[in-house]
Amino acid sequence: MLLLFDPDLNRVGFYYILEKKVSSKTLPNVRGKVACSSSCGWLALMDEAASVTLLNPFTSAHAPHVEFLPVGEHVATASSSEHVSRVHGWWVLHPTNGYRDTDAAGRAINLEDMRDVFFHEIMLWALLDAVGHECMAMAILGCSTEVAFYQLGVNSAWMLLDTKLEFSMGSIVHCQDKFLAIDCTGEISVYSSNATGATPTTMLLPSLSPPMGLYHRSYLESNGELHIVGAMVSMFHETQSFTYSSAIYKCNLHDRTPKQSRVRDIGDQTLFMFKHFNESFSGTSVDKYMENKIYMSELLYGDPYDLVHRLEIIDIATGASEVKPI
Repeated sequence: MLLLFDPDLNRVGFYYILEKKVSSKTLPNVRGKVACSSSCGWLALMDEAASVTLLNPFTSAHAPHVEFLPVGEHVATASSSEHVSRVHGWWVLHPTNGYRDTDAAGRAINLEDMRDVFFHEIMLWALLDAVGHECMAMAILGCSTEVAFYQLGVNSAWMLLDTKLEFSMGSIVHCQDKFLAIDCTGEISVYSSNATGATPTTMLLPSLSPPMGLYHRSYLESNGELHIVGAMVSMFHETQSFTYSSAIYKCNLHDRTPKQSRVRDIGDQTLFMFKHFNESFSGTSVDKYMENKIYMSELLYGDPYDLVHRLEIIDIATGASEVKPI
């Protein structure tokens, strides 16, 4: 399990679940970059120029045949609520004050800001072609109801696509050969393309926002169905405390009237979720991994001041969690 890493260093940490230990590895190519996602076995990295490269964190191999064209100002304009420009090769943010006056000089956008201003998350699809011709990418912007789309060998630049959703994007999932753009309330816009080079078409799903009382935490595809994992939270105002249990729902998008249903048993499957990348995947349990469980790597839910990274193991049948510091 890849842990958060410092972009000023060239080492990353891995938590080995079975051995219950942390080990580090030198990866020179991560220095000066921030991670946008982990998808199709590749780690998508972005530098201060907003250039995207792919890296296999286990073999240290790059994907030399996959070259994304540089991000243009049209992406920055759609992604940021403040004016962004490119000055002498560097991206500059021009904030406004309380009188709506724009700072003409601005300030350089550093690595810590890149995911907020440009690509917050990137989802890859079909990175199987030896020369990468089938590689497609869809990216969530920092704060926008639009998404950015790129098809290698076809697009001359990142394209902006309107999701037709009301609120800014929160997650993106590839499911049933379609990209699902999911806003911060859980509403879904579906993108599909039937021909190479064709602009993906958009379709809004009927209201599929999370079930009442469920605070969504992560989305993933498993066995061709969209799954949502969330927390059922109970607040105790007298003691300023809360309790929560986890729940998972699924939805088959091929149904005539898609609807969400509670899941309590996924058989011998195990789900893995990495909240920092909004990335999730499922797999058949192997020896020592617990079946019908979710392994979630993130800061503990509901406590923004607790900066200890934790591994949370969720029992799908009961919703109970076991939390272990990493």
